[in-house]
Amino acid sequence: MQVNTEAISAGAVLSPADAAKAAALRRMKLLAVILLVVMAIIFAVSFALQKSMPGFQYVRAAAEGGMVGALADWFAVTALFKYPMGLKIPHTAIIPRRKDQIGASLGEFVETNFLSEDVVKEKLASVNVAAKVGTWLASPGTPEHPAGAERVAKEGAAVIRGIFTVLNDDDVQTVIESMVRKHLVDPPWGPPVGRLAERIFQDGHHHTLVDLLVDRAADWVAANHETVGRLVTDRSPSWVPNFVDGLVGDKVYIELSKFVRSVQEDQNHQVRQSIDKYLGDLAQDLQHDPVVIARAEGIKAQVLGDPEVRQLATRTWETVKTALLTAVDDPHSELTLKFKTAVRDFGQRLIDDAELAGKVNQWVGDAAAYLVNNYRSDIAGVITDTVARWDAEETSQKIELQVGRDLQYIRINGTVVGALAGLAIFALAHLLLG
Repeated sequence: MQVNTEAISAGAVLSPADAAKAAALRRMKLLAVILLVVMAIIFAVSFALQKSMPGFQYVRAAAEGGMVGALADWFAVTALFKYPMGLKIPHTAIIPRRKDQIGASLGEFVETNFLSEDVVKEKLASVNVAAKVGTWLASPGTPEHPAGAERVAKEGAAVIRGIFTVLNDDDVQTVIESMVRKHLVDPPWGPPVGRLAERIFQDGHHHTLVDLLVDRAADWVAANHETVGRLVTDRSPSWVPNFVDGLVGDKVYIELSKFVRSVQEDQNHQVRQSIDKYLGDLAQDLQHDPVVIARAEGIKAQVLGDPEVRQLATRTWETVKTALLTAVDDPHSELTLKFKTAVRDFGQRLIDDAELAGKVNQWVGDAAAYLVNNYRSDIAGVITDTVARWDAEETSQKIELQVGRDLQYIRINGTVVGALAGLAIFALAHLLLG
């Protein structure tokens, strides 16, 4: 009957919540003991006075019943957590002795009654996850309660910083370099480039580039009359008179302008057809001509040699890392602002778009059902394994800390009910038997 709950915190530092529970438990134990002591005092006084004052017999009977009820319920409550008064009475210290069985039963109970597909789906359907998540993501928030988009961006930034902290730059650069070599350097360039070029040329997508080149050539010719004339003069014999060079230069310029305009205006011009044929042949040679394929490999070796690949991997990683870290560290960066906007827009869609919300709810329900169906034994096993790892005394202390305060009401109620029962029994016996 000791009012001693220090054992609950022995060897462990209690959280503020557990410390409050321990204090409440001590108060309730003290109250139960005080009631028992009060009943004992009343019993002693009334027992001494009952001969001279017969009315105290009723008081004695009530006090006697109250003590019996208090002691019986003290025994019952104490027997749950330890041996009463250290006596190893059968069927006492139930929790310490049957700790593992209790943990296994609790795990089985949770698995059977809570971790079932029907229960999980029904609960998720009643919650309407999509609507709640959408409202949270789209909410503007307050300084005390930041918006959902702000929280997502903040946590995402923390994840990115954590990833970059954990990752080793040399290891990442090695991975990038190996991927570049595997997918870009090692495979031959000729055949895939040729196949890609063949599809482009067959669909006529290169005509836009040809038009651009022809237009630029026409613009150059139109703006360089004197340059054409000077080229003719520089290449003509010195004995040719200057006026002849001028006439020839003008003629060359006029014919060149006509030629360029004709190529520019006629989509079926011979020059265009020649370009199409040349490009088509080049695409075929890149796929099938060993000489052209070898030249393409030579160009690849010049562009992506060992030093170039290593530098490319280093620059790529440094650029990506610097850009992301700069963006996530600045709450007003373009990347962060666009990400928050996208999150808010998605949240609003979850609110407004019933079809999308239904799909999200369905996905969440299916994912939860999959996890429950495949891992419910493992999830419930956490309870069983955790309880099994607890020390028997520690288990008893943890449970008593959570429910012991309420159990003390049993002792208090037992004292009161015992007193009433003792009084009623004595009064009835006195009435019937005299």
